[in-house]
Amino acid sequence: MSTQHIGLSNLQRELLKLYANDVSESSLLEIKQILARYFADKATEAMDEVWEEKSLTEQDMFDWTNEHNRAENRA
Repeated sequence: MSTQHIGLSNLQRELLKLYANDVSESSLLEIKQILARYFADKATEAMDEVWEEKSLTEQDMFDWTNEHNRAENRA
């Protein structure tokens, strides 16, 4: 018999299986840190690809940090 998983991603289903087991608070914190590092690494890889594709420079990054993008008075 097949179980339907409506609305949950494969990652969510795997995490639910993991969390069905009792783990200590320190283990839970370690798992959260591992997941955070994993997704941070993926975001960095994606940004590196964009950086390379667009031939961006350190000056581009500096310029972005100094841009003023807020609207003066939106009403």
